[in-house]
Amino acid sequence: MLRREFVASLAALVASDAFAQTAQAPAEPGLQVGAGTPFTPDFVTQRARALSQSAYEAPRRIPEAWTNISYDDYQAIWFDGRNALWQGDAATPLRMDVFAPGLYFPTPIAISVVDDGMAMPLRFDMGVFDKTDKFPDLPIDDSLGYSGLRLRAELERAGIYQEFTVFQGASYFRAIGTGDIYGASARGLAVDTASPAGEEFPEFREFWLEKPAPGEDTFVLHALLDSPSCTGAYRFAITPGAPLIMDVDAHVFARRDIDNIGIAPLTSMFQYDQTNRHRFTDFRPAVHDSDGLQIINGAGETIWRPLANPKELQISAFLDNNPKGFGLMQRARNYSDFADLEALYHRRPGVWIEPKEGWGRGSVALIEIPTPSEIFDNIVCYWRPSGGVARGSENRFSYRLTWGEAPGYGRGLTVLNTMIGSAFDNNGMIVLIDFEAGPDVPDDLNEIDIITQSSAGEVSGGVLQRNPETGGPRLAFKFYPGDATLIEFRAQLQLADAPLSEVWLYRWTA
Repeated sequence: MLRREFVASLAALVASDAFAQTAQAPAEPGLQVGAGTPFTPDFVTQRARALSQSAYEAPRRIPEAWTNISYDDYQAIWFDGRNALWQGDAATPLRMDVFAPGLYFPTPIAISVVDDGMAMPLRFDMGVFDKTDKFPDLPIDDSLGYSGLRLRAELERAGIYQEFTVFQGASYFRAIGTGDIYGASARGLAVDTASPAGEEFPEFREFWLEKPAPGEDTFVLHALLDSPSCTGAYRFAITPGAPLIMDVDAHVFARRDIDNIGIAPLTSMFQYDQTNRHRFTDFRPAVHDSDGLQIINGAGETIWRPLANPKELQISAFLDNNPKGFGLMQRARNYSDFADLEALYHRRPGVWIEPKEGWGRGSVALIEIPTPSEIFDNIVCYWRPSGGVARGSENRFSYRLTWGEAPGYGRGLTVLNTMIGSAFDNNGMIVLIDFEAGPDVPDDLNEIDIITQSSAGEVSGGVLQRNPETGGPRLAFKFYPGDATLIEFRAQLQLADAPLSEVWLYRWTA
């Protein structure tokens, strides 16, 4: 699975009448809009419902010459920020940029601006972009359109508009808390992820951005999703800051029975850390956008599952009923964790998902795909409702995405780091788990009960020591896999028969 900068739109979508005004350069500089049509709060839902009742139609594509360019070619054209929507309008606290078509983005996206109950389509204009003399001479015709959008606001200094979210490629979008840099991505929907027949990628085909009032700090974006299997109406209420909060309302209409459907999907990258460092020759101690999946299940139990880069694709399902939250987190927050002056992985945000209503029975799915390189996203997680969705059904999901440094979700001491290596003892392995310090940790660590379980192999008793750097307890235990090629581990610290730490889960593979 490619990283977002490289993701192609793999599923096709219906063309929209919002493209009626394209190709001609506006008389005035900057992004320009056309004549408006009425827009109501349920406009996008009505569009998605009606669209789901008709057969799927592939959209038009941009000229093939545009998709045959190289990555360097695509980097040679960029949006000129002086042409941003609402540039120079001091009363409007938002700026919108657009992305050029081409490379991995073959489908033009319709974008409209909503103001005073009217939706005004954005005119396509190549003149809003700047480019170097290395950009190839490509055909310009009415099939071209913008490939996505970026939002900017005054986050740290007056008059300086910093970006905080991007929507580009299929149904992918990314956001960052103030001070972070882009890492993990989210999607509108996942369909048949890791299925033998192949994954389907629904796409956002149209966007409607509401013009914010003066002083407004929450910005609203609507999106229409379409694919061969379903359609969807989405509303994003985005509040930038540290962290960034994104409230999502999704209304999904199924064209067919979909068993493997993913709600609130997240995508990230994990190459290695101290669990598998021996497999890679690299100067950096670790390379990853996220280092673990955290879950607070319906029973209130807090789970931490360190991510893996397996040698073969693996799928995990954490069965649950009405989960309280889950997300891909980046707990490694120090430069020394990565020693990378360019990628700055310690500034990548975690992404936490909180359902706003009961999602019922299902599972948090985690897909880990082998990757030899950091340029590929190889981690996917989402909520998979039990039984999927039925053909002709209407399904509503609302949830909150929080993008930023990993705060203390859940209960119990959190896991700071996991290390695995050879015990040099009859093919044994050693596992070290560092827990944070906390006021509930007794001075005498012998008062703490150690719970360790494994699905196979032989596991030694655990030993606790205080880590002088973190101040918290470190759990160490050995295991001997024998003939086992896959072992599921579970460990937790308890005090007076009550949980002291979150539950640590790990899947070891030979």
